[in-house]
This record gives sequence, C-alpha cells and structure tokens, in this order.
Amino acid sequence: MPNNTYYLQQLHIKQLQAKPLASTIIIKEVKQRQATASREFYLEVGQHWQWNDKREWSEQDWNNYTQAATLRTFSAYQNEQFVGYFELEKHSDESVEIAYFGLAKHFLGQGIGGGLLSRCLHSAWQWQASRVWVHTCDLDHPSALANYQARGMKLYKTECDS
Repeated sequence: MPNNTYYLQQLHIKQLQAKPLASTIIIKEVKQRQATASREFYLEVGQHWQWNDKREWSEQDWNNYTQAATLRTFSAYQNEQFVGYFELEKHSDESVEIAYFGLAKHFLGQGIGGGLLSRCLHSAWQWQASRVWVHTCDLDHPSALANYQARGMKLYKTECDS
C-alpha cells in the first residue's frame, strides 16, 4: 500500500488558527537531561506510529542529536502525567521544522492535539522563524494532517512512496 508524505507550512504567525489548550496542561522546555527525555518521549509516542528511524540509537547518538543549539524539546504534562511533546529544529535558512509532535496514547481523542499543536506553532514563531514547516505521512495518526491544516498550515508538497 502506498504511503503519502505531506509537507505543510506557515509563512507568517498571522496564519496560525490557534485552539486553546486546557489550563491544566503545563508545557515546559526540556533544559536538563534533554537526550534522555527526547528518547523517552520519542519511544513513548512513536511506538504507535511506526517511528523507527531512531529506535536503535545509542546513548551517544541521542546526546549528539540533542546537543545542537538548533534543537529544542518541549514536554506537556497534566497532573504530572506525560501528555505529549514536540521538538523544533531550526535550519540554516531560519525556517523552523516541527521535527516531532505527538501525544501519549491515553490522551488521544480528548481534543488536546489542536491546543498542543497551537502552542507548538507559537513556540516555533517565537524562535524568529522565517517559516514553520512539518511533514507527516499516512502512517501517522489519522487526524494529523487535518490538525495541521486546521491550525492554518498549508500543504505545499505531497510525495508518494509506492
């Protein structure tokens, strides 16, 4: 079965169609033990969506990945329970890519994704982005593409792996 990859972007913060996030959800940037946190978040969220590219990484691989000043990791918690996370990567053209975004499985279907994505996009724009972009595919959550579009991101390219 073919897998489509969708590339979406925002060219200005005014395109953001924000959805509120419940006040009980706290988002914090991970400043300490970023490699450990990034790995834990990636494995927790990605296990349901065939995120396999970093599964076999060593501790040193994770350290190398997260040491870059161009990578920021944010976590979301509700009552000290992990809700989800996002990682932003700034590129040489000053664009900011949503490298990873996702919710823990027990928080899916509760209307949290739109609010968390809104905060993700706002954080990307606060990083003086020239544009904000992401790619998603048919293997991600069935609502991923619709959520990106509902937040004001526009599709600019589609690729099909047959």
